[in-house]
Amino acid sequence: MKYRAVLLLAAVIIVLLITWGISINSSDGQEKEKNILAPTASAPKCSLSRVCPPSHIALRIRSGAANIVGPTICFDGKIIMSHVLNNVGPGLNIVVINGETGVVEKSAYLNMKTGGKKDILEPLKKIKPGMIVLVASFDDVTEIMTNEMRELFTGMGSTLIRSVKRRDSWVFAGRAGTKIKSLFEKQAVNDEKNDIYEGWPEMVEVGGCFPRAFTD
Repeated sequence: MKYRAVLLLAAVIIVLLITWGISINSSDGQEKEKNILAPTASAPKCSLSRVCPPSHIALRIRSGAANIVGPTICFDGKIIMSHVLNNVGPGLNIVVINGETGVVEKSAYLNMKTGGKKDILEPLKKIKPGMIVLVASFDDVTEIMTNEMRELFTGMGSTLIRSVKRRDSWVFAGRAGTKIKSLFEKQAVNDEKNDIYEGWPEMVEVGGCFPRAFTD
């Protein structure tokens, strides 16, 4: 009886050990499978809610608030222009990006209050076809705005620039030379009945994943 009890106990222990071993191997296998199938962790850029696919670049553009707080332009996870960086100014705040490499070619603000019309037109005309253009308004952008300037932005995909008036808030992201309507554009109209600041409309912003290259 003692021998049978010992043999039975040994058999139970062996079964438990085998079961435990299978369980461990199974868990290891599932964990390895999870690691293989799981995508590489990556945080969204420019405060977006999702990670952009490889063929797109994250951006977020926020206009200025009245003539007090400057705009913010974020591209590919980096703040290019902002009030904090002290590189924004009254008028059109513009970032020009190489459409193929995603490299920032230039960032500056065009003073639409005291600047010369020729000084505003010259850099706009130099933007080459295919370049990605990000624009944010600050203060009033219309004091020296001309139809020629508006047409240049229309050629980048803007459909609202023709209606932008005194003290309107405006943000835009487009591509030079495409003339295809941009999905990244917003305008807040200056209206005494709806203005949230005294004599100024609300700030506006756009954000999302912008295509790296132009496609028909």
